[in-house]
Amino acid sequence: MLVLSRKKGESIVIGDEIEVSIVDIQAEQVKLAINAPRHISVHRKEIYLQIQEENKASANSNSKAFDMLNSIVKKETVEKKD
Repeated sequence: MLVLSRKKGESIVIGDEIEVSIVDIQAEQVKLAINAPRHISVHRKEIYLQIQEENKASANSNSKAFDMLNSIVKKETVEKKD
């Protein structure tokens, strides 16, 4: 992990496309401005983790639905053979 010191109005650049600027500092809160291309998602970490959990739950749900559908199709195929 890289740790940098920046003052209000200063920035860091990540790669060629992302700039993070310090907009304001008050007590223990720092306001950041992030300039990144639209194809790069930028989220607070707690939101990012929530999105990941929802994606996992959705994938699991989709897998269960696929398994149920697959068993129905197999059952219908067996019934047609009889």
